Amino acid sequence: MLIIRKEAENEIKEAFNWYTARDRNLGRSFLNELERSFILIQENPEAYSPIYRSIRRALCRRFPYAVYFVREDTGLVVLAVLHQRRQPLFWKKTVD
Repeated sequence: MLIIRKEAENEIKEAFNWYTARDRNLGRSFLNELERSFILIQENPEAYSPIYRSIRRALCRRFPYAVYFVREDTGLVVLAVLHQRRQPLFWKKTVD
């Protein structure tokens, strides 16, 4: 089971709105790419190496975003979905 934290949902909405403002189809493509990443994470979460403690990162192929997630007793939890041009350690503040 994949659980998306509220903070990650907000980040997804913000990115979707940004892409949609540029091109309606681009926003939809972003969501499709993110859904593809979510499916790959669920199919094989161990394919992504831990980058900080037990947090793993999956990079989106077409868009410069990364999905930060962790395995918990309740399932896989998406902690953040962040643009890769953000400050290098910004994601740590988001997930700590």
